Amino acid sequence: MTAHATPIVLDFDEGIDRKTLRRLRDRFLVLNRQRWERAHSSLSYRQQVVLEILPLVFHTNHPALPGYLDVDCPYGLSHYQPDSAIISAARRLARTFSMRDEGKRRADLEALFLMGSPGTLGHSVTSDLDVWLCHRDDLHGHGIRLLERKAERLTEWALSFGIELHVFVFSAAEWREGRQRIEVTGENCGSAQHYLLLDEFYRTAIHLGGCYPMWWLVPPEQEGHYQKCVAMLVDYRFIRGDAYVDFGAVPSIPTGEFLGAGVWQLYKGIDAPWKAILKLLLIECYAHTQDLPVLSLIFKQAVFDGDTDADDLDPYVMLYQRLEQWLLSDGASSRLDLVRRSLYIKAGLPLTRTGMAGQQGVEPWRARLLRSLVDDWGWQQNQLELLDNRHRWRAEEASSLRRVVVSELTHSYRLLSKMARDHGEQSAISANDINLLGRKLYAAFQRKAGKVEQINPGLVPSLAEENLAFHHQSEQGGTGTGWLLYRDLEDPSDAFWQPVIRRSGNLAELVVWCYCNGLLTRATRLNVRSGQGIASVSELREMLDALAGFLPFPVEPAEREALARGVRPLRNLLLINVGVDPQSHLTERGLHKLSARHDSLGFSGGRENLVVTIDQITLNSWQEVSLQHYASGDTLIQCLKNVLASVAMAPHSIPDLEVHSHNRGHGNAIARRVRELFADVFRQFFAGGAGPHPLRYVIEMDLRYFLLEFSGTEPGFMALESRAALMECLAQPRDTYLPVVFDRHALLDDPGLRAACQASEPDSIQVFYRLRGEKVLIRVIDERGSVFGWDQQVAGRRNLLAPLLRFLENLVERRTLRNTEMPVGLAGVRCYELVSNNGVWRPEYRPQTDAGSPLPGFEVQAVGVQEGDSRVRFDLYCGEQEFTVLQYGDQLIPAVAHYIHSLRQSRDRYPVYLTDVHLPHDLDPRVYQQDIQTSQYLYYRAFLEDALNRELESFL
Repeated sequence: MTAHATPIVLDFDEGIDRKTLRRLRDRFLVLNRQRWERAHSSLSYRQQVVLEILPLVFHTNHPALPGYLDVDCPYGLSHYQPDSAIISAARRLARTFSMRDEGKRRADLEALFLMGSPGTLGHSVTSDLDVWLCHRDDLHGHGIRLLERKAERLTEWALSFGIELHVFVFSAAEWREGRQRIEVTGENCGSAQHYLLLDEFYRTAIHLGGCYPMWWLVPPEQEGHYQKCVAMLVDYRFIRGDAYVDFGAVPSIPTGEFLGAGVWQLYKGIDAPWKAILKLLLIECYAHTQDLPVLSLIFKQAVFDGDTDADDLDPYVMLYQRLEQWLLSDGASSRLDLVRRSLYIKAGLPLTRTGMAGQQGVEPWRARLLRSLVDDWGWQQNQLELLDNRHRWRAEEASSLRRVVVSELTHSYRLLSKMARDHGEQSAISANDINLLGRKLYAAFQRKAGKVEQINPGLVPSLAEENLAFHHQSEQGGTGTGWLLYRDLEDPSDAFWQPVIRRSGNLAELVVWCYCNGLLTRATRLNVRSGQGIASVSELREMLDALAGFLPFPVEPAEREALARGVRPLRNLLLINVGVDPQSHLTERGLHKLSARHDSLGFSGGRENLVVTIDQITLNSWQEVSLQHYASGDTLIQCLKNVLASVAMAPHSIPDLEVHSHNRGHGNAIARRVRELFADVFRQFFAGGAGPHPLRYVIEMDLRYFLLEFSGTEPGFMALESRAALMECLAQPRDTYLPVVFDRHALLDDPGLRAACQASEPDSIQVFYRLRGEKVLIRVIDERGSVFGWDQQVAGRRNLLAPLLRFLENLVERRTLRNTEMPVGLAGVRCYELVSNNGVWRPEYRPQTDAGSPLPGFEVQAVGVQEGDSRVRFDLYCGEQEFTVLQYGDQLIPAVAHYIHSLRQSRDRYPVYLTDVHLPHDLDPRVYQQDIQTSQYLYYRAFLEDALNRELESFL
């Protein structure tokens, strides 16, 4: 179809006439009618109703029509007169509808336009309808809000017809002044662009009703004098001013807009690349060819020259021709090939299945127009078949295309980054929008350790496979430990000749990658060849069910609200022992350990840890999926540490945790135990949505102990190989009070210690004792939560604790005299006896009324002496007798023991007790300790008492 007329020349200096202006307007309307008919014909019968009556629902405020709010909603579309077909369409929707004569009432609405891809080659069944509704400049705010609410209702109504409709409400004055109320959302462009959007509007808009664009009447060569021409047209009454709406001129695109518009298109291109790639390259083309007119001016010039052929002036055809000219001149043939593929896919017309005569649901004009382009490109039939059969593409083809797309988007991003550095102060996008869109790019394309790459960001409909085979590398006769993914292996031996879809170091990573990219579904038939391992189809099926419950497919892109905040984990899935039997050494012999101990971290009499490997799958708030594999060392502790580190960054929102273990080797019990452990640790450190709280958490696992505590927001673990090492660690001095909390399965054979630590309080010295036959087990928890314990013989219940209490009271008294601001809790020492009632241990307070009574014998005191970097040494005082390091040196302890032995009247064995120890404040040569902790005094007291008592034993 060709439509050429005599060129129209408007010379504002020589004079213009109304007849020529009407002829020019009608020329635009001829092209407008063609585009409207094309847009109308692309819709189904029910959908056509939406397009037909859209002007009418804004022109009238009839309660029977869609979108009606109330009588106050503004209405009336300037100069609009619906024809009989429109009224009939309205009556099919609402039988009670009838047009009312509104008299001379001033219309509230100036114009209604449909813009974008409708009526163009780029329109497809999935395209949405973007509508500009322009109200008069002086409409009050309440009326504008009502219009916006009506637009929302119409969006909901259109959705019921299968149409995605977006109505943008503003005035022409708002647009000209850049005051339109828009921010970055799924359909708006934020602060990103103004003239670029206006350029697109002028070359794609379909006039639905109301005023005509003033821009039509200004000659392209006068675009730089646009306002002067408009003033002449209105002031000299060549046109009726109220018959036209003025959005302003597009003489050129300001440099500052390229950055904002480009970043915006990148934002959209992440999820829907084809249209975005075309627009990104147009922006780049505009930026590099600013001496050439923009497409809207080329479009207007063509109409002035007499061309009203909808094919010639199709916006997508014009866009392609501009890009082709630019890329060929730049020698960028590979980028031009991507432009061609993007346009072909955006059109959504499979030419290999579309006949020239047309089929049901296919628009012949689009097929004809696209075929003419493809013929010009010289594409062969196999190229068309490849693109038309994208629904049959496999992961390899999608990955290959993704690399090309990501390369182009990355190129655009680097170009935009350079623009930001060179022209950042001129940018039309806000810093907030740049940050927001940058985060979306980072989440979609940034590679980082463990991140599961999405290979199909809107490229092909589906990558689902009918058959998948997971083969361990040892199946190929090699020595590797990785896994290989194949498709359609009827015979495992065929793997030698089949291409590998993907390789991975572990099975879980391969399964997660398949699931997140849609290759693996519940309908996929599976084959597993695990070599020397034990992975099975049933295990993979269980993993798939766990993944489906944890992460619905497809993974949705992050919402704007989430990107506006820092990234944080939303939920974790722990896959325990994938392809691993935790008791393989017994299973091979057909044995299974039986024991009363069912703790999966200390199972059976051998206290075996049944958690061998962990695969941690994390979904974060930016919708990134990552996997971390733990297979060596203390895997559970490593995983717990990493999860805690992420939780500590946002303790108010603890991520959900799911745990799965294949029902092999106590799988359910293992999953339950790990889930309990994480829940208990979270509860202790992050109670109340705050934290991490200061405490030490003790985990018993595999005949060892792990002590967990935070340094700021960083979790740290200490591995202790024995009970003695644990107790020594708990006795170490602390800078602040730090209580000790035991895991529910830790130290169950020492319930007294668990009960004592549970009862500890800050700024107090608490003595807990437990009688066991002829011995007493004593634990002292000091003012900062350090635990010091020992056992001793019971000489008599009356003076059971007297030496210790005398020692502690001397210490407290000395502190009180030195520091009058000492907490009240340290003014005394509280004693508790640990007793069991029906198997439950608890501390019962035992006041020591005779603690201050005189002790038999004489008091032994020690005074520490620190000399440089050497260890502390002590002068000892037995009653009035003095024994100094200076006098006795290394023979100090034997000398004191000999003296004590000489004073004893009997050969009975009974221990020596120190009643007082003085420590120097430079006990640690690196620091000066203003307040030495009680546990430190107890340590040196025990050290000296043990040395003296061992020496006394030698005399017997």
